Amino acid sequence: MITVEEALSQLFALVSPLDAENVVLRDAHGRVLATPIQARRDQPPFPASAMDGYAIAGQDATVGRQFSVIGESAAGHGFSGTVGPGQTVRIFTGAPMPAGTDRVIIQEDVIRDGDTITLGDRLDDKPHVRPAGADFRIGDSISAPRLLGPSDIALLAAMNIAEVPVTRRPVVAIIPTGDELVQPGETPGDDQIIASNSYGLAALLDRLGAQPRLLPIAHDTIPSLELAFELASDADLIVTIGGASVGDHDLVGDVAQAQGMDRAFYKIAMRPGKPLMAGRMGTATMIGLPGNPVSAMVCGHIFLAPVIRKMLGQGAAPVPRQTAALAHNIGANGPREHYMRAHFGPDGVRIFDRQDSALLSVLADANCLAVRPISDPARTKGDTIEIIPI
Repeated sequence: MITVEEALSQLFALVSPLDAENVVLRDAHGRVLATPIQARRDQPPFPASAMDGYAIAGQDATVGRQFSVIGESAAGHGFSGTVGPGQTVRIFTGAPMPAGTDRVIIQEDVIRDGDTITLGDRLDDKPHVRPAGADFRIGDSISAPRLLGPSDIALLAAMNIAEVPVTRRPVVAIIPTGDELVQPGETPGDDQIIASNSYGLAALLDRLGAQPRLLPIAHDTIPSLELAFELASDADLIVTIGGASVGDHDLVGDVAQAQGMDRAFYKIAMRPGKPLMAGRMGTATMIGLPGNPVSAMVCGHIFLAPVIRKMLGQGAAPVPRQTAALAHNIGANGPREHYMRAHFGPDGVRIFDRQDSALLSVLADANCLAVRPISDPARTKGDTIEIIPI
């Protein structure tokens, strides 16, 4: 068996960042910016008013001074003339500053009578003007790689970017295996269960920015598995679920190797998830996950997530961890790194009593995995422990 760290290192060696594609701005949210992108305009493109008020030449701002209102400047409808001494223009937030002005007197500091204003006696000293290019200028760059969120999309739009270069989403073929499985909605036989892992992993891959493709359940026969691998041959990543252990019906490894898989490793010193397998199959990377539902999902968080992020160009790094205090005492850990289902709340980390790798209800109640190193000694309430939010 190899360690989790060694497994991740070998998995990172199996994958590379994918190529880039252009998408329209509306479709760029949640994608990874593939190459730096530069602004095509200044923002704001002109000196703009930051308040509603009256635009004047700053040196004329004295208490009690009067000005003639000669026009108006509104957002999208600027004043085209020039403002001379003793003159002003009514201006609104976001409107261009007229020629001859560099200060806005807020409307609360003005008394207006017809087309004449008088400056009040409580003038502040702020210009209330946003300089041209105060936010960004032509040529300013957004660096890559960068996971694009809503604020990034707004920034790109303001930069006048209509198409965005993003890393192509990895196509992940998911192959559930086992004669015991039927699809949700079907009526299982007395010795069958519902296929759950594939749907949970597909949801996780969606969230990670991949493009999961759920394939039909592969039966525990060589022809069925061969067909499944054939259907998955054009994927960037092939994920099998189950059938990778050492039982008489666990045929995934044998069939994969017969199909040309170059195996990188098999079995990891972790709980849950020991029977994990990985390698190369043609142009795709293959990861064989264990069949127990919690094992498959935990391995999805610990291994699939970092692999997908590397394929998206986000670097090669394990999932981030946090430290938190234990809410209760726990016993010593054994010879495998243990990813225990837990809940992090105001009182600290509470590790669930039931850690069986078949219990999806426990996983659904968890909001983190508490990580116990190999041979970790007993811990007491208040000790810190590493957690992985899920």
